[in-house]
Amino acid sequence: MSTRSPVHSDQYPASYYFATAKELHQSPRLEEVLDVDVCVVGGGFSGINTAIELAQKGFSVALLEAKRIGWGASGRNGGELIRGIGHDVSQFSNIIGSEGVKAIEQMGFEAVDIVRQRVAEHNIDCNLQMGYCDLAIRPRHMTELEEDFEHLSKIGYGHNMTLLDKSRIGEVIGSDFYQGALVDMASGHLHPLNLALGEARVARSLGVKMFEYSAATKIIKGDKPKVITEHGEVNCQYLVLAGNAYLGVDLEQNIGSKVLPAGTYILATEPLTQEQCDAIIPKNMAFADLRVDLDYYHLSEDNRLLFGGLCTYSGKDPKDIEAALRPNLEKVFPQLKGVRIDYEWGGMMGIGANRLPQIGRLPDAKNIFYAQAYAGHGVNATHMAAKLIAEAITTQAERFDVFAKIPHMTFPGGPHLRSPLLAMGMLYHRFKDIF
Repeated sequence: MSTRSPVHSDQYPASYYFATAKELHQSPRLEEVLDVDVCVVGGGFSGINTAIELAQKGFSVALLEAKRIGWGASGRNGGELIRGIGHDVSQFSNIIGSEGVKAIEQMGFEAVDIVRQRVAEHNIDCNLQMGYCDLAIRPRHMTELEEDFEHLSKIGYGHNMTLLDKSRIGEVIGSDFYQGALVDMASGHLHPLNLALGEARVARSLGVKMFEYSAATKIIKGDKPKVITEHGEVNCQYLVLAGNAYLGVDLEQNIGSKVLPAGTYILATEPLTQEQCDAIIPKNMAFADLRVDLDYYHLSEDNRLLFGGLCTYSGKDPKDIEAALRPNLEKVFPQLKGVRIDYEWGGMMGIGANRLPQIGRLPDAKNIFYAQAYAGHGVNATHMAAKLIAEAITTQAERFDVFAKIPHMTFPGGPHLRSPLLAMGMLYHRFKDIF
């Protein structure tokens, strides 16, 4: 029987990740008036790592989380650590120039290194495993993989990559569903909630004051911003908004209207036998295909298949996540037909119109920074965003400014119209995927 996820609960969703969390820690609710150098709103990867980066530079930091640390996308996602910051950056070469494009591409590689280094340096037990494959379903996907391979080689990616055609794909995956794969041994997978909880421990050790159940209800801008919660307030020199899909337009219209919450969902099977694991994923890699409405999956530490997919823009979860995802799982791995599903859950990720991370300062408050809209690349891109914000606050804003120059469209019509508009756009791209 599945463990169903109460997606909107104040407690952690009943996911496989929560069931296997290793560093759970209850932080207090803010019930005082604090004065700090930096206040961070949001207790996911962006917020926690911004706090770490700034605390390491000697800043006093308070972090406010509306629910629990890692409650949102950071603790529920597919757990895939994939090179790159987002989608096609070259479309903005007329704004940031060829050097800006190159800088973002290199930052996409550095982002993975930041995660790997943090895990190693602080002994974070999050089952980090290297090895990842982009998968081609249609012939044009194979062409895209070939182009990616050539481009990555040209710009000096420098890591072990291998192109596999249909005749060799069995080396990495036991499925006849695909035309080929691009193997990248410098990307991989991990337990995202354990990563977030381990990083929160690092932040606390650096003196970061962390508060849960302390939602920001109001922001007062000025030379010294103030964040109001139900039971307290924080006065600061700098404010960082890192709520992403859960921030909402009511707290800050300037950025809340530029990101759309999109739902994505995951199943965790019963533990598989080693023979089954070797038959479907012989090298313990992570996978994702190239469709807009993609499947993504990998094995857990205890040999479960974690299989994710779907992408909803209505703000409503499927009535039955298992019923919605199981056909996709069994299409990829027919040898697992009828496998028991032990966990199912979902959550919201932030997507912008151009599907690139939004990193910048508020136009009417230069001491208020934000990072959001990672569009499925959040495990690594959040860590890079945190580093860039810390650089900007310490007056080394060259790399931050590259991102800040990229324009991001405001979704028109408020939240009730934004979802249908994006859904229509995604339907067009899904239609293209058919051919």
